[in-house]
Amino acid sequence: METVETVLGPVPLAELGPTLAHEHVFVLEPEALRNYGHALGEPWWDEEARVAAAVATLSALRAAGVRTIVDATAIGLGRDVGRVRRVAEAVGLNVIVASGVYSFLELPRFLAYRSDEQLVELFVRELREGIDDTGIRAAFLKCAVEAHGLAGDVPRILRLIAAAAVETGAPVMVHTNARQRTGLLALEALTEAGVDPRRIVVAHAGDSNDLDYLRALADTGAWLGLDRFGWERFNPDEQRIETLLALLEAGYGDRLHLGHDAACFYDFMAANPRFAPGEGQDYLLIPERILPRLRDAGVTQEQIDELLVETPRRFFAG
Repeated sequence: METVETVLGPVPLAELGPTLAHEHVFVLEPEALRNYGHALGEPWWDEEARVAAAVATLSALRAAGVRTIVDATAIGLGRDVGRVRRVAEAVGLNVIVASGVYSFLELPRFLAYRSDEQLVELFVRELREGIDDTGIRAAFLKCAVEAHGLAGDVPRILRLIAAAAVETGAPVMVHTNARQRTGLLALEALTEAGVDPRRIVVAHAGDSNDLDYLRALADTGAWLGLDRFGWERFNPDEQRIETLLALLEAGYGDRLHLGHDAACFYDFMAANPRFAPGEGQDYLLIPERILPRLRDAGVTQEQIDELLVETPRRFFAG
């Protein structure tokens, strides 16, 4: 029986159920907390209160029928899988976590001065043995190609991620910038390093409504992350729905990942007037508002099951 690793241990793939394929639980950088936690007005972090709030938020998501989320919080976003496990235990939610590095330009210093071999070993260890001493195993690798393109340490990061993916068979999620079409750069770099495109999801592809770009990505065999519903600043939901319907009509429904890129807490939004209250925190948008719109447009329950159940299952099955 095939399984996938979660923060609560291995889960049979057949039991993942409806899955949101790109979310976060907490984005919280320890250095920011220790240096700015009291510097912007009222303290913006209380461990027990934030964990309790996350339990309440994700309990509502589970009550809405979602059984699994893919937590795309790699190093660079403040990953703390022990904290996530506390929430998952209380909710009874499957949470799949990532290895890898989220960086637009530079490796963190702790990693930058180590050999390529040592970094690949670290990624492989997280996939095969566990993250530090938690016993929690990652199930996929995460990296990024932002607007800067293949600059700075990014080519090195992609090579290392590819090496770990090839060694373990783990799938890869790559954050991309749709406006700059960096999904194409990411796919080229990862596939040249040996990763099968069918093991890669191009995250945030759904920020684009350019069907030529999206088809160019999907026609390689890669998966498309339509994973920022609710982030109007990147692409209005009305247009995201139109693009999703067009992709379903064109026969790409078997390689689309749905999600919100939501989090129970984003530290960069704390005491920051650039972000609206609650922005990027609505996990219920897809089950409560997007799916009814799709049904009204003629999308069948079989197609919805493919998007939310079968596609994530096949991605982690390999």
